[in-house]
Amino acid sequence: MAVELLLVFRERQWMNAFLVVAIMAIMFLPIVIGRRFRVHIPPEFQVLAVLFVFAALFLGEIHSYYMRFWWWDIALHTSSGLLMGILGFLLIYVLNADERIDIHMRPRFMALFAFLFAVTVGTLWEIFEFAMDQIVGSNMQKPMLGDPSGLTDTMWDMIVNALGALAISALGGWYMKRGERSFIEVWIGKFVEHNPRLFRH
Repeated sequence: MAVELLLVFRERQWMNAFLVVAIMAIMFLPIVIGRRFRVHIPPEFQVLAVLFVFAALFLGEIHSYYMRFWWWDIALHTSSGLLMGILGFLLIYVLNADERIDIHMRPRFMALFAFLFAVTVGTLWEIFEFAMDQIVGSNMQKPMLGDPSGLTDTMWDMIVNALGALAISALGGWYMKRGERSFIEVWIGKFVEHNPRLFRH
């Protein structure tokens, strides 16, 4: 990305230069947030976040992977459902650590919460894309051939996001029901271990 930044500066592509700088700043957010709120974010979460931002913004927007590969947008929204599902599991662990909130940690409930959390985030993102296209005239919805409104793209985004969320929620719930530790619980375990301040109760 640093090399790309030098190239776009040399070509005087100021808009692309701004986007690359913004993407690089976004990729440092996990570290900044972790230090600001004294929260240790496990390397696995950081790597996944950086890879997703890199694929979605740098490759997708700067290098037009959304246009070059028809499956790029689908793959990213599916991945988003998976990542938000994992975040949903983590969030319920954090909520359960608060004595003021009474949550029974049943596998089915946790799986349902993770699924609904991921679907909600995906839906809010689609609303954001629609709003940006309407307000500033961007092309975030990526209208497909024969559908200039972008509705088909939006629906497919929501469907694959829900499928990704369903897959990770079902997998996590299945592991917990069997009493086995899934990779989700291993990652969450690392988060809990490195952030005892959040889970002291």
